[in-house]
Amino acid sequence: MTSPDDPPIVLVSNRGPVSFEVDERGELRGRRGAGGLVSGIGPLVAGTATTWIAAAISEGDRAAAATGAVVDHEGFRVRLLALDPETYRLAYDVVCNESLWFAHHGLWDRAHEPVFDRAWHEAWNAYREVNAAFADAVAEVAPTGAVVLVQDYHLCLVALRLADTRPDLRCVHFSHTPFAPPAWLAALPAVAVQELLRGLAAHVACGFHTHRWAEDFAASARDLAGLSPTTFVSPLASDPADIRGVASSPECLAALAALEQRVGDLQVIGRVDRVELSKNLIRGFLAFDDLLDHHPEHRGRVVFVAGAYASRSGVAAYATYRDEIHRTVDEVNARWGTEAWTPIHLDVDDDHPRSVALLRRADVLLVNPIRDGLNLVASEGALVNERAAVLALSPEAGAWERLHQAALEVPPFDIWGTAEVLHQALTMPADERRDRADRLRRLAEARTPADWLAEQLAAAR
Repeated sequence: MTSPDDPPIVLVSNRGPVSFEVDERGELRGRRGAGGLVSGIGPLVAGTATTWIAAAISEGDRAAAATGAVVDHEGFRVRLLALDPETYRLAYDVVCNESLWFAHHGLWDRAHEPVFDRAWHEAWNAYREVNAAFADAVAEVAPTGAVVLVQDYHLCLVALRLADTRPDLRCVHFSHTPFAPPAWLAALPAVAVQELLRGLAAHVACGFHTHRWAEDFAASARDLAGLSPTTFVSPLASDPADIRGVASSPECLAALAALEQRVGDLQVIGRVDRVELSKNLIRGFLAFDDLLDHHPEHRGRVVFVAGAYASRSGVAAYATYRDEIHRTVDEVNARWGTEAWTPIHLDVDDDHPRSVALLRRADVLLVNPIRDGLNLVASEGALVNERAAVLALSPEAGAWERLHQAALEVPPFDIWGTAEVLHQALTMPADERRDRADRLRRLAEARTPADWLAEQLAAAR
């Protein structure tokens, strides 16, 4: 919880803590929003005077935003912004998801992309407009001397505008992604690079989940813009009480029973991800294929259960990647499956209790991203797993910095190497599994979301 001694807080993020819909009677109904930010920081600011500013995403959100007032729901004070739909689409899909996300995660095939044409520069203008709208909303509702906690790459320019309109505010920016090193960021048009870095440097401090991401940001700011912004490192942690509450819920217990019926006494390799290019799902499935090929003792004795949930439907590359995932799973199952055994089970519906059930049941948890700002699944598994699961973790995940002492290192681009790590995990002696699982749980419990919020407020001071 925030303290009475803390300054007033304004939280600013693309998605808010509440999503609204209009029911059959034409009345607004709200429900808790999804995502790590809401689950992590939501309980700490609910019921306080904190104001949360976010974009109106759904038609229900837009109806709630129409009054222009702060809406109180489930303890949250929310100001939703009804942005022009086309302006928001250009900023969100073209700039944020197709450009900034790709730059920070190193996802471009540089022989073919990126290509920045006149239409892209129009989208950059839309990004400016969206950031200006958020800044103006902050200027309107923020109490004198408030701390403004700006979240993520969608909103890098907010503090630059507020420096002129509300110099009394202290803005802190937190990036939930990695940050592009200079060579990657320089692929963006120079005007965007300069605005982006000056916008971030206008904050009192910029926070990151790991020292590596902070160092990449500092290098880009220095080499590309001659700036020396203040940075801090504060990894967001899973809330043990929250995730264990989900694990003990009737919905999760029912999902676990269904999973147990499906897998029986087989060993389970589990993963839970969005369908996101940086999550590296396909190489994980290819590594499992290699495991079955070169370690035949696992055939019929191990099943790979993957929760892979739709993401960024407005970006063409994601639809292509989703289709490739399904094709790869079908090929592996056709190659090795029998009437009695399906090697890979792919769940595509976003069902949080079912995902937590999988984390409870897994014998191995595979987290092998190409590059990932944090990845809370790695610590959530440690908090709820009941089978001393081995964490196979990529060093490119932000969670590596905190959890690597108890994990097995899985090389994200090396399919053979990943297969051998999975074999090691599946055959690990029981006493070593228990020791690793105990250490992993202690590491996961060592921080809470309250630490993360407190460190952002400390950075503001």
